[in-house]
Amino acid sequence: MEKLLAVNKSYLIVSPIVSSVIGMSSAGFAETPPPPYYAVIFTSRCTKGDNGYSETSDKIVTLVAQQPGFLGVESVRGADGLGITVSYWASEEDGLRWRRNAEHQLAQQLGKKTWYQDYSLRVAEVKRSYIK
Repeated sequence: MEKLLAVNKSYLIVSPIVSSVIGMSSAGFAETPPPPYYAVIFTSRCTKGDNGYSETSDKIVTLVAQQPGFLGVESVRGADGLGITVSYWASEEDGLRWRRNAEHQLAQQLGKKTWYQDYSLRVAEVKRSYIK
């Protein structure tokens, strides 16, 4: 069953595979080590219709969890199609290696061609973290 979170009257769906495959706290946050580490922030707006997106997304979540240096992920998508996924990496090199992964590259191509109306990708070094 999917978790439904209400945020500013928008509903965000967290796939059950994300919380079961990736180490997440009961609050739905990735369990990361003390900084420093890296965050890759992917913001997107999906096109209408699933078009195989959910199935591929679940496969990618399973695959990313097996990658060296992968620390965790947090992902939400609103009913309006706006989504934000933040993946955490031990080093910038680990994140770049994932970017070059062949299966991930195929998913990226499908995303550009079929699933994403718009997207942005940002990489940041996490220097401090405060968790309640």
